Amino acid sequence: MTSLSIRTVHDVAGFAAVADYFSDVWNTPRSAPPLLSETLNSLAHAGGAVHAAHDGPRLVGASVAVFGPPASRETYSLLTAAERGLGYQVKQAQRVWALEHGARTMRWTFDPLVGRNARFNLIKLGGEGTEYIVDFYGPMADGVNDGDESDRLAVTWELAPSLRSSGPPDGTVGRDAAPATHTAPDGAPLARRDLDDRHIWCRVPDDIVALRAADPELGLRWRRAVREVFTKAFADGFTATGMSRDGWYTLTRPEAAA
Repeated sequence: MTSLSIRTVHDVAGFAAVADYFSDVWNTPRSAPPLLSETLNSLAHAGGAVHAAHDGPRLVGASVAVFGPPASRETYSLLTAAERGLGYQVKQAQRVWALEHGARTMRWTFDPLVGRNARFNLIKLGGEGTEYIVDFYGPMADGVNDGDESDRLAVTWELAPSLRSSGPPDGTVGRDAAPATHTAPDGAPLARRDLDDRHIWCRVPDDIVALRAADPELGLRWRRAVREVFTKAFADGFTATGMSRDGWYTLTRPEAAA
């Protein structure tokens, strides 16, 4: 790494470069990126922001955000990708931009089976998983999600430091002593729920992307098993508040989080 610079994009060549970068990350043809360069241009022109991170001349990360309804003072991050270790800087650039424009929260979605992204969103950034959406996009044909159902976990990120959640972030205390309620496709416990009914813990695969590529049917079984736990938990008033290093979500009732 030489000198990382992150800036908003305002030119056609910059939008095209970001579109190509997203194509490479999501393994789609350059002619069919997740977001077309023309779309990126329009979103920026409408008041959103396309951020591009460069290491010297090389594009190493990008993000796209727009504003939500005026009364919500919220922004919505449509897409973010970065080389390993750079995601935090890219999200912080989005955060600074959003605060400068009057926003107080930011939301986005991610695949809840990707544990490393869950840990980044919930622990590193201090967001909270506030909504579980079944098959959000419908069938997807990119090289990362192909063959799976597109369930997503929506994250709400408080942008002001005083409002963001603070540790202990993992939420693993009491997990191993809690009774198991579900069994995972690998035969080990999938979910545990404490006797006080204040926390639920749910496990995800070590690497769902590799698993999905090697055995799509098994990946889909994991999807539906985790979905069953999450949809019931969210219906009961739980939110996702933590992710451990060994792949367990912590789901917490709001009254128990205080």
